[in-house]
Amino acid sequence: MLRAVLITGISGSGKSVALRMLEDTGYTCVDNLPVRFLHEFVATAHQDGLSRVAIAVDARSPGDIADLPRAVASLKSLGVQLRVIFLDANTTTIVQRYSESRRRHPLTARLDSEGRDASLHDCILAERELLGPLREQEHVIDTSGLTPGQLRHWVRDLVQAEPLPIVLTFESFAYKHGVPLGADLVFDARCLPNPFYDLALRPLTGRDAAVGEWLCRSPLVSAMLEDISGFIRRWLPHYAQDTRAYLTVAIGCTGGQHRSVYLVEQLAQTFAPRGQVLVRHRAQKGEAFVPSLGAPP
Repeated sequence: MLRAVLITGISGSGKSVALRMLEDTGYTCVDNLPVRFLHEFVATAHQDGLSRVAIAVDARSPGDIADLPRAVASLKSLGVQLRVIFLDANTTTIVQRYSESRRRHPLTARLDSEGRDASLHDCILAERELLGPLREQEHVIDTSGLTPGQLRHWVRDLVQAEPLPIVLTFESFAYKHGVPLGADLVFDARCLPNPFYDLALRPLTGRDAAVGEWLCRSPLVSAMLEDISGFIRRWLPHYAQDTRAYLTVAIGCTGGQHRSVYLVEQLAQTFAPRGQVLVRHRAQKGEAFVPSLGAPP
């Protein structure tokens, strides 16, 4: 059965943050949908076999936003599983957010055309009056003082959306080229024994069996591998709870060829059963992906 979520509320209260969170959890999302198309969109989604859709409707939507409460009641009377979330914030917070974003309020042009004062405070007041009836009927989240992460978490809990697994990337790199800017967690493997000094292993990489056999004989290598694995297992659920979609673990050694590559390959195999895992080696041409996970997205 189709589950629909309608995000509405005061401009600047976090509707874009909420909608992106729903999109990340598998919802088909539409932003700024005119109220007159709400029935048509829901019907089309049902015919197309979609299971979860989310729509953002607010004062930016063309047409009469005053019709929204009536449209919501009509959909519910037809048996649509529609959950409405009204986002709000105090005026001080809204003004501060507009000051930081430097954007115009969506009602500015409308008030101008009506010959009314279109200051930011007047636009906010007009929007509160316009959406007042809907606010009184639906679930309200006051986003004043909330971080984007908190808002995503609250909305996800409210709609009972199952979070998609984090895309976990393991990446090897060479310290002589610098630490990757996109790394979330960085581990230094330069203290481990270096196969580079074995002339037979020097031209190989950490993906070759001979290098792997050489490294796994060292208790230090095994200890570091166990420590890194334990750290990730301990903290990965908390990163997921923070509504992260991606987590990149970078492991570096001097040349990015032997030790870091070996550790990355071993970690990828360890965590592959937990979900989507990608492997990248910066010091080598191309990207390597864990075969059991299929092609990368």
